[in-house]
Amino acid sequence: MAACIHSLAGNETVASPFSLESADNQSKIRNSQCRFAKICKPSFQNLVSNNPIKRFRRQAEEEVEEKEEDVLWVKIREEALHDMEKEPILSKYYCSSILLHDSLESALSNQLAAKLSNADLPSSTMKDVFGGVLAEDEEIRKAIRADLKAVKERDPACISYTHCFLNFKGFLACQAQRVAHKLWSQGRTVMALLIQSRVSEVFAVDIHPGAKLGNGVVLDHATGIVVGETTVIGDNVTILHNVTLGGTGKVNGDRHPKVGDGVLIGAGTKVLGSIRVGDKAKIGAGSVVLKAVPPGSTSVGNPARLVVPKSYC
Repeated sequence: MAACIHSLAGNETVASPFSLESADNQSKIRNSQCRFAKICKPSFQNLVSNNPIKRFRRQAEEEVEEKEEDVLWVKIREEALHDMEKEPILSKYYCSSILLHDSLESALSNQLAAKLSNADLPSSTMKDVFGGVLAEDEEIRKAIRADLKAVKERDPACISYTHCFLNFKGFLACQAQRVAHKLWSQGRTVMALLIQSRVSEVFAVDIHPGAKLGNGVVLDHATGIVVGETTVIGDNVTILHNVTLGGTGKVNGDRHPKVGDGVLIGAGTKVLGSIRVGDKAKIGAGSVVLKAVPPGSTSVGNPARLVVPKSYC
């Protein structure tokens, strides 16, 4: 008996199940959610410290090694970390909006849900709706990235992808409509129209869920944009504020404009009826367009007329 006691005493101390050395606790400590929880509820000391930012950088590097890199999403996370360095007091906001999410789709679902929810329409419900559609539709996922790149390239006021993602209501309204259009095409018209209504109330952008949007669409400033049910918008189109793509009120069925690729529509323009705006056409601010606009042309005025370059006179 004494020999046994002596033998046990001579061995190394058995790790307590509650110690940091236990395998279970080591696993929990390595868990990224635990690390996030400490960072995203910072003390005042953390708000003025660079330690959380450094830890997020290490975690981001580990994630890139573990899965195929989504270049744009990685860039957004890097920009968020940079913004946190400049404004540490916004750390919690950037954590909950971007850094706690493992994909662009997850972060976007959270952002749209936070913006469009209300007391009777919980954020969790809206997040499930947006997340479900984004998870199953590859075309929408491609369009989201194309829209982000388009805003960054074509809007001089956009200072970063993160700035667009968090603050540009035109971008957010466009993505909400893409989800609503998918629901509309699946016969879920009630939910689609509800999203349209909430986007109109929150962002002052009214795009019918039946409208079809191409990739690389920029809704610049966005306030007051109205797009009818049978409208079709091509790729790389830029639309400024207070634009209406509507009907004349004289016909039913297919009654809204068809906008080609690379078109620029100036602020306050009204394009009415089932007319074609050709590829790379430009329409000046305040125009009222009632007739087709040829590809590559410029149209201005009320009613709109084609502008012939002096070189052609």
